[in-house]
Amino acid sequence: MNRSSRVFGGLRAVFFALAVACCVSPAAALDGLTDQDLATVRVNIVDLLASEPNLPLPVRQRQEALAAYYAGQDGELLWLGQERAPAFIEWMRSAADDGLDPTAYPTEQLVNLSEAIPVTDDRGRAIIELHFSAAFLEYASDLRVGRFLPRKVDPNFFLQKREIDQLAALEELASARNLDQFFIGWQPSAPEYEELRVALGDYRALSRAGGWPQVPMGETLKPGMTDPRVPMLRARLAVTDGASPEAPVGAEDLYDDELVAIVRSFQARHGLEIDGLVGRGTIVALNVPVEDRIQEIIVAMERWRWMPESLGEKYVMVNIAGFELTRVSDGEVEEKMAVVVGKPYHRTPVFSDEIRYLEFNPYWNVPSSIALKEELPKLRKNPGARAAAGFEAVRGDTVYPLTSINWNQYGPGNFPFRLRQRPGPNNALGQVKYMFPNQFNVYLHDTPSKSLFSRADRAFSHGCVRLSRPLELAPPVLAAGGLSGWDIGRVNQVVGSGQRTVVNLEKPLPVHITYFTAWVDQGVPNFRADVYSQDEKLIAALGGQSIAW
Repeated sequence: MNRSSRVFGGLRAVFFALAVACCVSPAAALDGLTDQDLATVRVNIVDLLASEPNLPLPVRQRQEALAAYYAGQDGELLWLGQERAPAFIEWMRSAADDGLDPTAYPTEQLVNLSEAIPVTDDRGRAIIELHFSAAFLEYASDLRVGRFLPRKVDPNFFLQKREIDQLAALEELASARNLDQFFIGWQPSAPEYEELRVALGDYRALSRAGGWPQVPMGETLKPGMTDPRVPMLRARLAVTDGASPEAPVGAEDLYDDELVAIVRSFQARHGLEIDGLVGRGTIVALNVPVEDRIQEIIVAMERWRWMPESLGEKYVMVNIAGFELTRVSDGEVEEKMAVVVGKPYHRTPVFSDEIRYLEFNPYWNVPSSIALKEELPKLRKNPGARAAAGFEAVRGDTVYPLTSINWNQYGPGNFPFRLRQRPGPNNALGQVKYMFPNQFNVYLHDTPSKSLFSRADRAFSHGCVRLSRPLELAPPVLAAGGLSGWDIGRVNQVVGSGQRTVVNLEKPLPVHITYFTAWVDQGVPNFRADVYSQDEKLIAALGGQSIAW
């Protein structure tokens, strides 16, 4: 049964309980209150919000928006005598479907409040209406923009604070055909969120069915080997990856080609080395409990709520945990490429910005921390070698050869130079960088160190994002930025000149630096290691609200 059917199937039963408790028949309650009743309750609501000093905290926290709505020209009652009330109770009870915690919402309190107040008490009716509206605003905010401010959970998340427009939410609810229509439209609009929502339901079903079997550690399984653990491996992959639960007769312990192909697929969707060998890393991933995967999906859904309302018609997104860049145009993924991101102790921050210009054959202006901690010891030892690598010192407008300076007399607190590396084959930024000026001095760039892109774990930079195919990205980025005539031939010509060349975009291109350890790709759930331990922090925060499976 789908969610809509489940909600509407339970409406009359829930409403019956409320109506009986309030001493009226279900039919009368469903017919609604009289116009005079509604007018009297509304007068009481406006008066309570205007003059009552001891309003309940949930109401007081949202008092301004509630007062604006109910005192407004069309501030109709939203809950009394309406099917929205029992429907909302059912939505809160089903909050786990959206990765939210049903116990975090005052579902039973609202039912009990309705039972405690006679229908003849207009002041009591007003209190019921306000409590429902306050709870609605809490739930609507959690569903739309998340339960936590990103920076409260992790200081490396620099996403802009998002809040719902509470008055607009109440007005939109009033005009919605029903509560289902409102909440379905109120969820994050990114298709990635809905894909995760489906995956969450699937993995919860796996959990209810008992999860998956464990595969014992042991010698690395290689194609063609026989091993008593192969039936367990097959049974494990049958649960999530489509392996046949039955092996060919007489080959039950054989690690055959069919199973190897499925292992390689499993490795790909978990960000492992895709070699078909079942070693320690693959077995660890196979044995992660289904409950942990559910947590990872819930965390990813929460992070999607933190994302900007609109990512842009065209944009570039980097997933730090996935070591991948994705270029999107009009909702379609047009390109993916491997990237290298910051080391765990030089983390790439999470934020959104706009690419404003490209710089071909760039100088690398060495950050002061790297200059002091990494370059200065090398300069003291052999300044000639650093000069040969293209480095030079700048003070004011004057450029100094490295070999003309006594580097032993300088150190922290006494370093008047700015180090930079000239364009060339050894330049740390390679042949191009994509600039979105920001407080972190983070950008996308080329690199002369290509070997790292073949690694499964690619957290090796000082915080910037290194691109595996940087020049190929330039033409579509320039086109998206409103510039025509920039094909790969022209890009190569500019690079080949060796001259520093800055190309400004006419239209800035949105870029989103994100951190997702779970997502769905073409219907297949993908998971990655929590390279920065940022899932741990959010799970701990959610743990205060008892995540429901």
